[in-house]
Amino acid sequence: MDSRFRGNDGNMGWNRRKDSRVTAITSQSIPRVGHGFRLQWEEAQQAHVLLYPEGMVKLNGSAGEILTRCNGAAPVEAIVADLEQRFATTGLEADVLAFLHMAQERRWVEFA
Repeated sequence: MDSRFRGNDGNMGWNRRKDSRVTAITSQSIPRVGHGFRLQWEEAQQAHVLLYPEGMVKLNGSAGEILTRCNGAAPVEAIVADLEQRFATTGLEADVLAFLHMAQERRWVEFA
């Protein structure tokens, strides 16, 4: 997996087991932050973090930008369009989908 998505402990596990109920993600899928997680800006870390009962995951800028848009209302295609507009670029869909797949495996996101 891409090192951009590593946690503050340097590994990919984050003390959360992978979810065996992973579903296919399409451009119409609607993600939201997973049950048991809270996304917030942590001033001391100067980063977005995901808090959960066992600890915290410090997110890099890209992960934070994606997860702040996972509000349970916007489909993936709208998230991609918003990110492309915000950063004046194109071609982010594959990266966003890869991140969401990894995040779903770790239960950071759920889909409506």
